[in-house]
Amino acid sequence: MHKFHMRQWKMKCQRMKWQNRIYYQSWKMNCFFPLEPTRTFGYFRNAHGENIPVSFVLGPDGLVTNVSMVSDDNNVIGPPLDEQMESLTAEQLDQILQSGRLYLAKAAMANSSSPSSSSASNGKIVPMNVEEDVPDAEAHPREPAVEDEEADYEEIGVSDTFAEYWPSKLKLNKAHPDPVVETATLSSVELPDINFRLALWNFEASGALSALQMEAVVYACQAHAQILPSGERAGFLLGDGAGVGKGRTIAGIIYENYLHDRKRALWISVSSDLKFDAERDLIDIGADDKIPVLSLSKFKYSRIDSLENDNFTEGVIFCTYTSLIGESQTSKRKYKTRLLQLVHWLTKKFDGVIVFDECHKAKNLSLMNGGKSTKTGTTVLELQKLCPKARVVYASATGASEPRNMAYMVRLGLWGRGTAYAEFPDFVNAVEKRGIGAMEIVAMDMKLRGTYIARQLSFKDVSFRIEEIVMTKDFRKVYNMSAELWAEIHKKFRKCCRLMNIDNRIQKIITCQFWCAHQRFFKNLCIASKINQVVKMTRIATCTGKAVVIGLQSTGESRTLEHLDRNEGNISTFVSTSKMVLQSFVEKHFPAPNRDAFHHLVNTGEFLKQSASKKSRSDWSEDDEEEDPDAADSDVEMYENNWLSDDDNNNNNKTNTNNKRKQQNNKAGATCKRRGRPPNPDKAEKVTMHDRILQHLSTNLRRRDDDDEPTPGNKKKITERNVERCIKMREALLNKIEITGRRLPPNTLDKLIADLGGPNMVAEMTGRRGRVIYDEFDGYKYESRCDSDATTDLVNYNEKQRFMQGSKHVAIISEAASSGISLQSDRRVSNQRRRLHITLELPWSADRAIQQFGRTHRSNQINAPEYVFVITDLAGERRFASTVAKRLESLGALTQGDRRATDARDLSQFNIDNKIGRCALDSVMQQITGMKPLERAFVPSTFKGDFVHDCARAMASVGMVNCVEEGKIKIFSIEKDSNNISKFLNRILGCRVEIQNALFKFFMDKMYSLILKLKRSGHFDLGILDLDAHGASVKAIKLIRFVRKHSTGTAATELHTVSVERGMSFEVALSKYRREGLYDYEGFYILQQNRHNKNSSILCLRAATDSTDKSANKLSMQIFRPNTGPQVRTETVNSISSRYVKVPPETARLIWQHQYDVCLTRCSHVFWNRICPYKGGCEVGLRVRTYHVLSGLMLPIWDRIELIIHRNGHKIQILRVKTDNNKKIVGTVVPHAVYDELVQNLASDSVMEFQKIPGRKE
Repeated sequence: MHKFHMRQWKMKCQRMKWQNRIYYQSWKMNCFFPLEPTRTFGYFRNAHGENIPVSFVLGPDGLVTNVSMVSDDNNVIGPPLDEQMESLTAEQLDQILQSGRLYLAKAAMANSSSPSSSSASNGKIVPMNVEEDVPDAEAHPREPAVEDEEADYEEIGVSDTFAEYWPSKLKLNKAHPDPVVETATLSSVELPDINFRLALWNFEASGALSALQMEAVVYACQAHAQILPSGERAGFLLGDGAGVGKGRTIAGIIYENYLHDRKRALWISVSSDLKFDAERDLIDIGADDKIPVLSLSKFKYSRIDSLENDNFTEGVIFCTYTSLIGESQTSKRKYKTRLLQLVHWLTKKFDGVIVFDECHKAKNLSLMNGGKSTKTGTTVLELQKLCPKARVVYASATGASEPRNMAYMVRLGLWGRGTAYAEFPDFVNAVEKRGIGAMEIVAMDMKLRGTYIARQLSFKDVSFRIEEIVMTKDFRKVYNMSAELWAEIHKKFRKCCRLMNIDNRIQKIITCQFWCAHQRFFKNLCIASKINQVVKMTRIATCTGKAVVIGLQSTGESRTLEHLDRNEGNISTFVSTSKMVLQSFVEKHFPAPNRDAFHHLVNTGEFLKQSASKKSRSDWSEDDEEEDPDAADSDVEMYENNWLSDDDNNNNNKTNTNNKRKQQNNKAGATCKRRGRPPNPDKAEKVTMHDRILQHLSTNLRRRDDDDEPTPGNKKKITERNVERCIKMREALLNKIEITGRRLPPNTLDKLIADLGGPNMVAEMTGRRGRVIYDEFDGYKYESRCDSDATTDLVNYNEKQRFMQGSKHVAIISEAASSGISLQSDRRVSNQRRRLHITLELPWSADRAIQQFGRTHRSNQINAPEYVFVITDLAGERRFASTVAKRLESLGALTQGDRRATDARDLSQFNIDNKIGRCALDSVMQQITGMKPLERAFVPSTFKGDFVHDCARAMASVGMVNCVEEGKIKIFSIEKDSNNISKFLNRILGCRVEIQNALFKFFMDKMYSLILKLKRSGHFDLGILDLDAHGASVKAIKLIRFVRKHSTGTAATELHTVSVERGMSFEVALSKYRREGLYDYEGFYILQQNRHNKNSSILCLRAATDSTDKSANKLSMQIFRPNTGPQVRTETVNSISSRYVKVPPETARLIWQHQYDVCLTRCSHVFWNRICPYKGGCEVGLRVRTYHVLSGLMLPIWDRIELIIHRNGHKIQILRVKTDNNKKIVGTVVPHAVYDELVQNLASDSVMEFQKIPGRKE
């Protein structure tokens, strides 16, 4: 009977023209339904027109459930492949079919020849992998699926991220003035015992240091007492968050060593202004009359302890990273560089303190193959090598955002002789391939050794939010007009390169410059669109008694100075940074010569060099991030790597010298001292692109005059007609830029200050020396920021004082002022208003973001700040939010210890720069170029037009795809490196608003679908698994310790065995329902239809949600099960009602209690009357589960652990748990199958100890 109806149904389906639905309605109309649901067989067609055999349960009401794909041998329906399939409802299947994707199983047949095979040797259908580009989707053996009610999902559960911190091994000194916390992950390991006696305890300095700060001093000195296997002295990483008081801790370390007769010290930081803070910290601990502090820039290039430098023999030399790499062209060879000068003063036997404060400044040191290091990074490394016995302190809240940024931290004993990793690249590769959890393990490992400590102020009262600004219609028109103009420039610039026969090397330089200017232009537009809203927010905040701090990264000063040079100092309005970026590129880098210069070349055979022999104002720009050395993965970095030298692409070329230069201000007539050295003369004389073009034309003309000379490489000769065409294109573009420029927004910083009341109302703390202001009588003018009696070095300090004293209630800070400066509502200052910290421009990296956040959240504050991240509704601007989110997540290991610390700050939704994001982007690019069929379900319903064609054209205009015209047909193909997320998010900014928003949404939906697929298949990287996140009872059963030596001492690796009781008795569930149930849809539910003659009961309560849709059917519900307790995943009321029916508690009691009792000893497979696929003990759905967790010292044995676990077909999973007696454990899960082997392996080279569990009977 079933076969007859199946064939009838199949024939009807084949006659239908619709391809993407399952036609169970025709079956419903012609068939007799039994009272009980039965499993039925049939076919559906996928997007490719293929017949896919399926089985499904058809109920009396026509509801199709439990759809599975089945095998089909010669049109004979075989048994269902339930154990390879996940169950789907008809609604879910319908959604999948409408998207044009074939839903396939998560488990391939065991005898499949490859993961992507569509058939196997036994002739049965083998499910294919839909997205072959999903990372690691096939790297692990797949597990059979279970029904929804059988599923035992283990996902990251966010419980308390931070734990209150108090020094556990130090019982002296006063409490810290503000609550301090440590991440729960780091708090799971203890620092080693204290065995060092501080001399400070006998002095009054100990009273000036809190217990928190004194603890750091103790462990730093204790670490310095160790010698690494390489013969160098061990160092210490002080990772305290901004505002905890690292400066005073460093002062304590220096004073402690002074008391041990080590009276010379070197303190290196990011700004000369911080010298005042260093002196203040030494004064606070009572060392001011003993330890003088002098700035390195005050010394001449000669012996520091000579008469010429006033015989400075004892004390602290304070210097910046820029002055550290300084050098003199006139001094003797012995003291030519500041580094040699310092090393000679310290001596190679020096055993005093060297502090690398804000040490992340040295992160750009590459010891990997093919990497490029900055001069700062190499100098920091060289200083440590030249002083092997020095007591090194690395201090930064963001010291190691990722492992490759730790290259300069050679004194921590993580790699090198006598460690598990011989070279730094070995360490980096070992950590990076293990993901975020690996960095957390590294952090815990260093704390266990006593070489790392990281605390931060509690964020309990700090609020974070993202403010999305809707772009106005007028601004949107300007944006779209700009996007079209850039597309035109791109098209003409490529055409000119062909007409001018520009060689590949020069063309590459021009291309890089184009994308640099493109990125800066649209970044400025995004920022400018927020100004009105930020001004409004600021005015409201100041009127309600708050003080506002606005964070920027760049000032645009170089473009302002360029405009002044161009117009001989005359100015009629605020300078448009966007216009100057655009105009500067076309004038300087467009591959066409100036008309007069070209005619001169044609007439005389010679060309006049256009290189600037005089120094322009823009050469002195100090705080413009136009050449940002930290713009990772950006087009700016792409340009720098191809064009600039180490000194050029690094702000470090502004090295401090004692020879101060003065510059005349044309408008104000004021003079001010400049902190940095003047531009390198060689850089000022660098050959311009215009000269290169003229040189290229000159060579071509000579070749044309000599007809007998063969053309190298068979290149076509350039005709004057083609050159004239290029010149006309250049001139037309400049005219168009002039017209468009009138509508482009002005300089962000100048406009912001003007709208907020001018310089008298706003404290500006940036690195720029001057600004454009509007005066009621004099109009617009450029004025110096320096007061008549102050140097540039003191400008920011004076502005800070005005803000802290309350004479100004608005402050604007840039990256130049974001390190070390304190702007919190300090109890000791007059301005104690609550700070509203607005991040107008998201930084290039989270390192800089963290520094800015720490300016307003510090110790001794009377109230916590409020943070607002301002972004536009432009999807492309999420590039910057994505960058910050990515770094914040990674920084969780060494800034906050746990990536979940940032989840509550609403930036995690923008974290798309990962493997899944790259796979999604690759798929998107293939779809818009026609290499893959379009997944129409992801196309925004509001988009008007041809999505594929419009997006392909837009991506071609920004260089993400190639476009070749064959007749009237445009053929698109994928460009190299098209799955680079940063590149995509940079370039998408150059598309029209509606295009970039639609394309970004399409991309995000595709990425979310891949994440869902990976979660279903069990291969999504969950980060840390939190077992006790939902109140499970955890009991310690067994503990084995393996004590072994490491590079600086001994420590133990611990193997814990714990049992987790996660079920919920009916009495507890009923009590919870009566206590929390408020709505009709809350309560107990049971399955509508028995499954395998079994039923199941669940408790549903309304879950907290941020969704704006409050309709009952779409509300998220928290589910509680009798065997596994509260579930991580939430479901909507609609979803629950499709499978369950609400019943009174008494009706659910017996069903609930039965599953609760049975699942104490039996897995879910057995409970549902199925054959369990796991041999040797299955724990799926068990009420009580047993876990083995390896914690403690992990780094030296990491490779061995991974090899044993992977060899047995398992993957590394980091787990966090807190036992019932408050014991915190964070480590790697050890599968039961490898437990004995791992114990034997670890015991082979360590001392094994069996630890007694407190409160447990033997």
